[in-house]
Formats: sequence, C-alpha cells, structure tokens
Amino acid sequence: MIPRSEHSISRAAISPNALKVLYRLKEAGYQGFLVGGAVRDLLLGLRPKDFDVATNALPEEVRRLFRNCRLIGRRFRLAHVFFGNEIIEVATFRAAAAPEREDADDTDADGDPGAGAGVEGDADADAEGGADSGADLAVAEFSPPSDSEHRAFDLRGRILRDNIYGTIEEDVWRRDFAANGLYYNIEDFSIWDFVDGVSDIKARRLKLIGDPETRYREDPVRMLRAVRFAAKLDFSIEPNTEQPIKRLAYMLDGVPAARLFDEVLKLFLSGFGLKAYRLLQQYGLFEHLFPQSAAAFALPPYAYAAEMLERGLANTDERIAADKPVTPTFLFAVLLWSAVLRELNERQAGPTPDLALLLQACDTVLRTQQSRVAIPRRFAIPMRELLMLQPRFNRRSGVKALSILQHPRFRAAYDFLLLRAQVGVADPELAKWWTDIQVLPQEERVALVQARPAEPAAEGTAAAPGRRRRRRRRGGAARS
Repeated sequence: MIPRSEHSISRAAISPNALKVLYRLKEAGYQGFLVGGAVRDLLLGLRPKDFDVATNALPEEVRRLFRNCRLIGRRFRLAHVFFGNEIIEVATFRAAAAPEREDADDTDADGDPGAGAGVEGDADADAEGGADSGADLAVAEFSPPSDSEHRAFDLRGRILRDNIYGTIEEDVWRRDFAANGLYYNIEDFSIWDFVDGVSDIKARRLKLIGDPETRYREDPVRMLRAVRFAAKLDFSIEPNTEQPIKRLAYMLDGVPAARLFDEVLKLFLSGFGLKAYRLLQQYGLFEHLFPQSAAAFALPPYAYAAEMLERGLANTDERIAADKPVTPTFLFAVLLWSAVLRELNERQAGPTPDLALLLQACDTVLRTQQSRVAIPRRFAIPMRELLMLQPRFNRRSGVKALSILQHPRFRAAYDFLLLRAQVGVADPELAKWWTDIQVLPQEERVALVQARPAEPAAEGTAAAPGRRRRRRRRGGAARS
C-alpha cells in the first residue's frame, strides 16, 4: 500500500463524476477504487480518457444505488453509470481464473461479427473490463463443473463467460498488465499495488500479470493491447511478455471480427498509429488482421503500398495531434488499397482501369476482410466510393469533369490522390492540377477544362443506351 504522501495522484485530476460514484459506494458501505489505466495515466502525468471503478458491490447493488445506471454484458457483467456524455464503468471484483486447459485443434464457432462501433473508450483497465464485443457468441466447449453457470472457456482456452465474483486480492490477478493493476482507494487516497505495478510505470515497462502464454491464450486480444500500450505510452515490452507473441499470433484468427474492428480503431486512430503498425509487423500480428494486404505488400508490384500506409498513418497521427477530425473510411481505404489493386489486376489485362471490375475488386476484398476485421457498412460503402473516384481524377477535359468537386467523397478521395502521388504511383502534376483548381472561381474552372483536349473515358464508363421512348399516338386507339 502506498500512502497519499508518497504518490502524486490528486483528486483534482480525477473526473468529478468518477468521484461521485466512488463516494456514493463508500457511503453505502462498499469499497470503491479507481482502477487500471486511469491510475497509470495519473501517475504518468497524463489525462485519462476513461475513469473505471472497481468495487465489492454486485452489479445489481450498483444499479440500486444509481438511477442513471444500466447493466451490460454477458461475458463480463458490468454497470455503466451515465453522466451526460461521460460513462463511468463499474466492475465487481472477480475471482481468479480456473485452471488452464491444453490447446486443441478445433476452432470455436464464433457468431456473425455484425457491425462494430466506433472508438467509445480506451478500455485501458484490462481486457476483461469491456462489454461482450461479440465474444460470448462463441460456443462454450469447456466449463469447470464447479462454476459452469458463471465461467466458460473454448477449446483454445479463451474465456467466453466469466461472472464469478471475488475479493480485491483475487481481482488483481485477473488484470492484464502490472502497470494496469493498480487501485486508488477513495477511503484514504492510498494506492494498493499487489503486482509491483508502480515500479513498472517508473521503468516504463509493460509486463503481463501471471504466465504470459496462459494469459494470451485466455484472451488473444491481449497481444494487441500489449502493442497498443507500448505504442501509446512509449513503454518497452518485458522479454517474457514479448516472447510468446509471434508464436501465438495465429490465435487472433479465432477472435470475433467485430471485436477486432474496435481494437483496430484504437490502434490506428488514437494518435500513435504509425508506431502501432510497425510493432504489429514486428510481432507478426498485422497479417492476422489484414491478410490480403500483408500478402500484397510482399509482392514487388504492390510493395509501395506499405510505404503509402506508413505515410497515411503518419498523416493521421498529425491530424489527431492537431485536433483535426479523422475517419475510419480513409484508414481502411489505405489499409486495403494494395489488396484491391491486386484483385483488380487479376481480373483485367490492360493498364486502363475498368470501373466495373474495380467495383467488383472492392466488393471481393471487403467481403473477404469481414472474416478478420468486420468493417461496418457505414464505413465500407464510403470507402468503396472513395476508391472508385480515383480513376475519375484522370479526366480533366470538359465541364463534366468538374462534377467530381461536388461529390460527397471528393475531399477524402483527393487526399488519397495526394498520398498516391507522394509514393510515386500517381502523377504529381495531376495532384497539383486538382489542388489548384479548387481555389479558382467557377468561370476560370470552366475555361480551364474546356481548353484541354478531349481525353478517352475509362473502360466501363460508357453510358448504357437509353430506353427507347414509345411515340404517343393521337386519337386514342391505333387505326387499323
């Protein structure tokens, strides 16, 4: 236990709503602790994105204390206490894990990934702290007889359901990394440290609690979390924690695709995407998230796409640092571009893009990708539109060429064109032309495109012959 006089956490840095939850739990006779990533970030002098609470109160007891509370999850039963746009997540202490089973050859039957959500929270406290994310859709192949109603594993040892409650001393061993296994006690403002997490934070080191291989098998997403925290916090990964990652990377193939969508957004759209991508490649994880893209990167005609992805992630990180908006649509366009091009080139022989074949290539790649990282339609459809606009940038003659400026995806497609020009696969003069024309008055735009010689249309763009209109006869019925 670290007393208040020996640590730097002040209540002034804690969310007022989190303090309300902690104090109400205390006043009702329950224990209340600020936990996980919030404690870690406060010790690092950072502003936590989320404030999570742990308690010995059962979820139903928490709900009785807060009218603005809703219980969620089957895999891990949680209470969400709502304060406007802020949600304070309250988890009951859980007991230690059941004995680990040996791995089996069979894979579990995961449900339809469905549509993922955006990045709603960092969920830094531990992997078990979040909602189902579709994980409990899998079929439970194994469950210890003593607690079969509350805990279930699949044949790989992955936890499918776990609602066995325990004490704080047991709960700490369920958390993922020692740096996340800290408890700030509202009773006396001390920090309870059972796993030497404060030392890891001071050393900027990421170390799993317990046996690393067992913990990764329980929840393979912990491998992605190791990468995310290392990239986000500039922590090193402790050797024993690092060693099994490459060997167990294949286990990501059994994680529900909707849950991986959420993890991908946290990895790439939180301001450290480039560093996270390089770590994913280093540990052999990227190929299990985006196998089509990884395969294309290895081929000489598409090797440039890896540089294009790095530039795109660097640009995204800069936008986030400047507090500018970013969108998953652009991210997935950059991630899947090489796979789409490879699919397109297997369908056509000529260098001129056939738009119908490009559309088919986009759909094929997206359909295949859904089994690994489920991309919701609200991002997949705009991504396809963005990629379909790329051949249209080659057309710069005639007033009709200007219609692309009014397209709702123009700005994102234009940024994608600039990215292609930066890596040398689009003409820099073409990118400059579309940059310059955006600032011209309309009459000058029209004069510019009318002065250019006519250009051949891309294949697949010819208008279909119109339906022949039947001539209307006067005088009612036709005369014989």
